[in-house]
Amino acid sequence: MKLASYRFRGRDSYGAVSGDGIVELKSRMPKYPTLLDVLRGGALAEAAACMHNVRPDAPLAEVELLPPLHAPEKILCIGINYANRNKDYDIAEVPTYPSMFYRAPASLVGSGQNLLIPVESEQLDYEGEVALVIGKGGRRIARANAHEHIAGFTLCNEGTIRDWIRHGKFNVTQGKNWDATGSIGPWIVTADEIDLAKPLHLTVSLNGAVTQDDTTSNMIFPFAELIRYVSTFMTLKPGDIISTGTPVKRNKSETPVWLKSGDVLEISVPEIGVLRNTVAAER
Repeated sequence: MKLASYRFRGRDSYGAVSGDGIVELKSRMPKYPTLLDVLRGGALAEAAACMHNVRPDAPLAEVELLPPLHAPEKILCIGINYANRNKDYDIAEVPTYPSMFYRAPASLVGSGQNLLIPVESEQLDYEGEVALVIGKGGRRIARANAHEHIAGFTLCNEGTIRDWIRHGKFNVTQGKNWDATGSIGPWIVTADEIDLAKPLHLTVSLNGAVTQDDTTSNMIFPFAELIRYVSTFMTLKPGDIISTGTPVKRNKSETPVWLKSGDVLEISVPEIGVLRNTVAAER
């Protein structure tokens, strides 16, 4: 299933994408007010059952896609997780442990919504990533069992205000949490539709030109290891999100190129979909 949260005719809801339409699940599953509640209730099978012999309730082209999960407890981000990104940071050795930081839900918009350049800085950058959505919670999860805890996959633009990540000596929180500077979506593809024996091919294009192109086979810490590591020190819960890191940018120049108003950014994985956003100046 492709599970989405959306706004249609002024009303927020959630549902499952079916062809070029969307089947509303909120009215069919009144016990679960949001998609996050569906995950927390372990009700994916119930959602799938609602899809049998049902026609879409709204055309996909007419809905406004929202971030798939409203206010998850944790949005965890992994830094420098593709082997060839070490050169971006003058790092020679492979790291022993993942680099991590948090994002706030308000820092991410849905597919089709605008990314905002704040008035305080012009240095809005982007990072295309695959994100895991936890379905089955747990603590000290063994690597061998880690994939059983994944509800599904989505895409993330881990947008960054670059000059603000240098404000603190030991953290990047300030640059990673500006409102509406990143995005997530377009929906969650449930794990049963993804063959994790095969790498996922991630591409990012800016105004039609491919700027990032890599596969998850080049991750330093694969999905299962990230789940094992994170769950060692904190309990993962249904609906938690782990954004798994971004590949190096192609043809990176000495002079940084920041996103500008009117730019169109597309992050794509064939098995998941396309996360598309236009850039605008905050007013």
